[in-house]
Amino acid sequence: MTREQRLVLTIAVLASFVSFLDGTIVNVALPAIVRELGGGIATQQWVVDAYLITLGALILVAGSISDLYGRIRVIRIGLIGFGLTSVAIAAAPTAELLIVARALQGVAGALLVPSSLALITANFRGAAQGRAIGIWTAMASGAMIAGPVIGGVFVDLLSWRFAFLINVLPIAVTLVLVSMLEQRDVRRLGVRIDYLGAVLCTLGLGGPVFALIEHASLGWDHPAIWLSMSLGAAAFVGFLLRQRVAANPIMPLGLYRVRNFWTGNVATALIYGALALNGFVVSVYLQQGAGLPATLAGLASLPITVIMILGSSRVGALAGRFGPRLFMTIGPLVMALGALLLLSVSTEFDYWWQVLPGILVFGVGITLTVSPLTSAILGAIEPERSGIASAVNNAVARVAGLIVIALLAVIIGGELDLDGFHRAAIVTAGMMAAGGLISWLGIRNPARPRADEESVTAPTT
Repeated sequence: MTREQRLVLTIAVLASFVSFLDGTIVNVALPAIVRELGGGIATQQWVVDAYLITLGALILVAGSISDLYGRIRVIRIGLIGFGLTSVAIAAAPTAELLIVARALQGVAGALLVPSSLALITANFRGAAQGRAIGIWTAMASGAMIAGPVIGGVFVDLLSWRFAFLINVLPIAVTLVLVSMLEQRDVRRLGVRIDYLGAVLCTLGLGGPVFALIEHASLGWDHPAIWLSMSLGAAAFVGFLLRQRVAANPIMPLGLYRVRNFWTGNVATALIYGALALNGFVVSVYLQQGAGLPATLAGLASLPITVIMILGSSRVGALAGRFGPRLFMTIGPLVMALGALLLLSVSTEFDYWWQVLPGILVFGVGITLTVSPLTSAILGAIEPERSGIASAVNNAVARVAGLIVIALLAVIIGGELDLDGFHRAAIVTAGMMAAGGLISWLGIRNPARPRADEESVTAPTT
């Protein structure tokens, strides 16, 4: 890699790191938040889903904004916004204000991930791109697993509020690195932002999520429940119709004519929905069910981080050479096995024999999956549309997590006890297995690149 490519990769990793880190810190902090602010499982669901609603909907707009105004500028704005909302979350005096701050943080987070991945795809090609995405995956996705560890330490030693301030340092470092880039922003002329589509998408996600979370307390026959579900569904249909006629759609439906893109996104929905379910349930159950302190509950998933850091870069390079299909098939199946191993958890809890084996197997599976999955989807779309392609894929992943967490009460049977934990493990395994099967049936390995396409330097216009 050239100096500029190393700098680009570092910025992309750090920008995504803060978003992923915060998204997983929250899981281990949920019991402490409820103890201080109240609200029970509904508050826990909303603290997670308020972030995912705005992130999932506006990440699509962020892809267009990235293409229109430039990836570097959008990353800078997203970093500043994420830092400010992190402070607001840490200072929230009530659950309601915390949820509002989380929703605003989702807006800032939507600007970070697609722009950072698009920055990579614009600066790397071929196997070099696979290696770069592998490094990005090892660090950025590793943050998703390291988040509970860091959050647990802060929850036990200080307060859950301090856990949300951990982003300040990496944000400051990233802003300094962005100022050191020599390349100018790449902008697509003539791009317009579909604000109406963004509003319809947000309402289409928010309405059903409200109904799925609040029906437990209000009942399905309550007007607020069936009305929000109906209006949300209508808004989402309107969003899809809007994308067919909009001059500059935020989710171009034509992308789904590309086989690897639509197949990869179906697999993404299943795999990342299962990841969200597993992360939430394991972090919360180990505290509320097994009685572990937050630090130990966070450390429980640390082996996954180690496996990903050691293996993701290598897997990304191998997928760049041999294609992603086999990795995207085996990886989710291995994760399904890891989830089923969690069924050994019993009332006489033992982490080393009941949880750790599943965690280790899960770590191998996720390492085999994430880099090839990202490479398959973004590699199927031309580089000048990488911003919107990355945004759509990330939106699919976040919306999948959003829906699964909204359905949590249905999945676990109303309460996260041991039976509920086992139900969640079975659902996780089923979704992972389905993701692997779809990848095998639908993904096609691209032609190997020529040697002169292995690496390119940054564009200067």
